[in-house]
Amino acid sequence: MEVAEERLTAATFEQLAMPLFDQLYNFARWLTQDTAEAEDLVQETYAKALRGFPTFQPGTNFRAWIYRILRNTFLTSRSGMKAAVVPLDEETSTELPAATPSPEAILIERSQQQLLQNAMEDLPVHFREILLLCEVEEMSYQEIAETLSVPIGTVMSRLSRARTALRDQLRQKLGSKHG
Repeated sequence: MEVAEERLTAATFEQLAMPLFDQLYNFARWLTQDTAEAEDLVQETYAKALRGFPTFQPGTNFRAWIYRILRNTFLTSRSGMKAAVVPLDEETSTELPAATPSPEAILIERSQQQLLQNAMEDLPVHFREILLLCEVEEMSYQEIAETLSVPIGTVMSRLSRARTALRDQLRQKLGSKHG
């Protein structure tokens, strides 16, 4: 999502920023693990981005720019504080296929989703955010590097370590569940 060389106006900002609202909220929700805090974070991100929009460099990646603002705002709000683990609400709806699965299949799928969600929540923020940007937001390594202000090599190594940590979390949770 690159911005052409043009005058940066509030209308241009709205045109670029509003389609990203749901994605930014989702990312904020995962980072904060709290609905109200995520809403505040997104609101503050949009306010900061709008104020700083005149300094945005046309020809660069707007999506990475606004994600970086959200991330920096989140990290600033956490300065020195450990984030409390709050379970996500059941607001993510699962669409059922045309052929309705058995209640047992639904229960197994939900328990697997909960297991993955719990494992993600237990990861440190820097691992959680890189997994979300790559796997959920489907950003390229280049976009992630721009968002996090790190080299691509760091993105790749951090992503590898995050996947390993998630795998270890899942193994640990599965082991304690069946052990």
